[in-house]
Amino acid sequence: QVQLVESGGGLVQPGGSLRLSCAVSGFTLDNYAIGWFRQALGKERGGEACISSLDNSTYYADSVKGRFTISRDNTKNTVYLQMNSLKPEDTAVYYCARGGYCSGLGSVGDMDYWGTGTLVTVSS
Repeated sequence: QVQLVESGGGLVQPGGSLRLSCAVSGFTLDNYAIGWFRQALGKERGGEACISSLDNSTYYADSVKGRFTISRDNTKNTVYLQMNSLKPEDTAVYYCARGGYCSGLGSVGDMDYWGTGTLVTVSS
């Protein structure tokens, strides 16, 4: 059974850092692209970062470029999102998703499975 489980969310002050984890099971991680998406209250879900399966190339939305870093550890079946210099506008539920390829700035093509999300709140 394919599963993606996010963790690492919480409350952090502006300027702080968090590292999110996406633990996967039921498939071979290095065969798939994985993306991180977020959805703020009242807004649509959008792709923020993606890591490809072929060569671990990474792609970012302009809103997070230079602050967020996506990485993967295939031996641990986990994808990470290191988030630095957090801003209040980064507050959202963060989801990871499996797909076939990275598409555009931080999005994922041919997505088929999602996690249930982890809440990140950036506030003083």
